[in-house]
Amino acid sequence: MRTAPAGGAAVWVVTDETLARRVLTDPRFAKDPALAPPGVTDLEPSSTERLSLTTADGPGHARLRRAHAPLLSARALARYAGRARSLASALLEGLGPGEVDLTEDFTTRYPLAVVLEVVGAPPGLLDDAVAACRAMWSPDPAVAGAAFGRLQAIGTAAVTDGTGDGVAAGLRAGLPDLTDAQVGYLVFGLVFAGQLTTDAALGYVVAHALDSGLAGRTAEELDALVAEVLRVHPPAPFSLWRFARTAADLGGEPLPAGATVLVDIRGIDARTAVGHPLTFGHGPHFCAGAHLARLELRAVLEVLRDRFPDARPAGPVTGLVEVHPGGPVGARLAALPVRLHPAR
Repeated sequence: MRTAPAGGAAVWVVTDETLARRVLTDPRFAKDPALAPPGVTDLEPSSTERLSLTTADGPGHARLRRAHAPLLSARALARYAGRARSLASALLEGLGPGEVDLTEDFTTRYPLAVVLEVVGAPPGLLDDAVAACRAMWSPDPAVAGAAFGRLQAIGTAAVTDGTGDGVAAGLRAGLPDLTDAQVGYLVFGLVFAGQLTTDAALGYVVAHALDSGLAGRTAEELDALVAEVLRVHPPAPFSLWRFARTAADLGGEPLPAGATVLVDIRGIDARTAVGHPLTFGHGPHFCAGAHLARLELRAVLEVLRDRFPDARPAGPVTGLVEVHPGGPVGARLAALPVRLHPAR
């Protein structure tokens, strides 16, 4: 474990797997940003301001998990597998043959197209959602803030004007005491996190898959490939913040009450080649969208295997350039030039 500064506040970074799993399951280390010490900024609103899976703790969080879990289970999402393949195929074929950069549009648009259908958002919002996701990276706080607001409005629209056959409707029925805006914020969290992480993961997964070859790979082999690439290139290099409710001892290191703790997911997973990596977290805050992310990534590989058997990276994978946006977001590819040749 090591300490690092964060805006003037000390941060304890957990680099040991055993200690990491302890932090991620110990109720003394809470997620609520209301517990953050001065100096730790760019946080979500506290759970009392904006109830969400990523900031609630204890019984309140458990209740939200119970509402989400059956809607986002592998069994519940299986009905979207064919649709995810159709969306991936249409978007890739729309790029035309020859060399294309998949990070220009595909890695952003595809996960949004899938998650908007899964939550049951009203039709016609995909372009708006894509524009909002791009604007979130603007250096202008007003532009970025407006983009977040637009995505939140899309989440609420899925609740109030959606198809009635998706996760938004399921959450609305399962959490009857919450307002439409509160349920909409939960849906926004799924859309935002689902796009942000899968966008980053897609580049690495596709690059490594095309480089190693997809011909003849079974569904199980594709799942294993996805898992291995995500272990080495997790979409989030660190866990979200945890804050010590009370003074605690962690592996012989005394932590004061209010201590800020991060888990080094990328570092730990890079040293742990077997077992269950921390890519999607561990414990009660294990990523609610993990099954959806895996489904989306495998669907793209299935489409590339079946519809684009001759697709190849346009250059050596070792020469691809990474960018590091910072914050909770991991590295992503600056560009992914690929030669696409649809099967005839």
